[in-house]
Amino acid sequence: MSRRTPKFSTPLPRTPPGPVRIYDTLREKVVPLEPLVPPRVGMFVCGLTPYKPSHIGHARTFVFFDTVARFLAQEGYHVFYVQNVTDIDDKILRVAAEERVDFSVVAERNFAQYLRDMDRLGVRSVNLYARCTDYLPEILEQIQELVDREMAYAAGGDVYFDVSRFPRFGALSKQRKEDLQPGARVEVDPRKRSPEDFALWKSAKEGEPRWESPWGPGRPGWHIEDTAITVNVLGPRYDIHGGGTELKFPHHEAEIAQAESATGESPLASIWMHAGVLTMQGEKMSKSLGNVLDLSSALSQVAPDVLRFFLLSGLYRSPLEFAGTASFEEAERAYRTLERPYRRGEELWREAREDGGPTLPEEVKAGSRRTVDRMVEALRADFNIREATAALYGWSREVGARWASVEPRRRADLDVELAPYRFARDVLGYFSVGTYAPPAAPGDLLKALVEDLLKVRQRARERGDFGEADRIREELADLGIRVEDSPRGPSWRLERGGT
Repeated sequence: MSRRTPKFSTPLPRTPPGPVRIYDTLREKVVPLEPLVPPRVGMFVCGLTPYKPSHIGHARTFVFFDTVARFLAQEGYHVFYVQNVTDIDDKILRVAAEERVDFSVVAERNFAQYLRDMDRLGVRSVNLYARCTDYLPEILEQIQELVDREMAYAAGGDVYFDVSRFPRFGALSKQRKEDLQPGARVEVDPRKRSPEDFALWKSAKEGEPRWESPWGPGRPGWHIEDTAITVNVLGPRYDIHGGGTELKFPHHEAEIAQAESATGESPLASIWMHAGVLTMQGEKMSKSLGNVLDLSSALSQVAPDVLRFFLLSGLYRSPLEFAGTASFEEAERAYRTLERPYRRGEELWREAREDGGPTLPEEVKAGSRRTVDRMVEALRADFNIREATAALYGWSREVGARWASVEPRRRADLDVELAPYRFARDVLGYFSVGTYAPPAAPGDLLKALVEDLLKVRQRARERGDFGEADRIREELADLGIRVEDSPRGPSWRLERGGT
């Protein structure tokens, strides 16, 4: 268990959970969600590597899993949702070298922007964002356990997982070890026993950040952080592991191999959920390919509620094609068809009487209940958001004509009529996310950047890296920004060249 984060620390729900069925990638079939400790659900989703700003392909995955967490909570499950943050990585180091800044400046700047964008999209269900660099003791402990169990070996300051010792490697992605080509998916290194072996610990190169270890100074490999985090926060086994389909191999295969080898318990996750990628002209949206629309830019072009609606518009396990402005325009038209009657209904509710007035016909009450039931059943059936939204369209056609009249209404009746919309608001996040906001003024951008850097500096001070903290302060001073520390925390002011 993590010494930083208590497991499931809030009161358990009282309502009984519903029968939710989910497609499990490992078993290749839809299976019932059967929590290890019902009604608690531990869920881990692979998070961001913040070497560049996040893009709308990332947002598709994280908006979807936010919806998963919302619905499970609505069903009475007590969800503890963890996302990792890979804040030390080869790509981050390359950007930091280009910018001549510390790696943490790059990671924290992009992660802070990611959090702001997620908040605008209504993604607020994550209980813990776990940074790799905050879990170095747990990472080292897990690597040592693998070495002690002879599942990993040291080679020239690096440590590799020995894939030949884990016969089930490849079961998730349905790949055979003998089919792997050297250099195709994994780094070719003559010190490896086999080309498919992957790094748990990387020896530090000249000028790179480093942490001490039994195998020499270095830093973690990519895969090990996730299992060190989940074993310590969620336990050696938990309920749901999520992520994009592109992570099945090698990342999720590596997670299974190292966690189950280190703990001796299996399976690591009861259900593996994979969200389809966002594509442009049939190609996966990827920072490395350069065919991306970064999230902040998207949110300057389209309202957050419309973007969320678009990202949830396809079947989650299938790719979703993004056709630029045309996709936003189509989503805008479709979404407003739902939003207009909802806003009208809420307006009528505010003007309605507490009692008195005509009684709502029973067939209308029954229609509302059927609509909500249909939405619930669609989400219980492997999160068929498209079907749930279709049910809401049908209800909108029914209430539209009725709400056009000006006859007196009772709030209790409107509560019934609004129930499908309010379910969509609470679970799908429709109608509750902010509308279009113009880009921040230059002064606001400066404030956000400086405050992000001060957070990085504070984290350096907390881990005792006062040299790094002083360097950040000096860089800010070179920009004309004076930082003053006090018992209440740091403050700053612009001394020259201000905006």
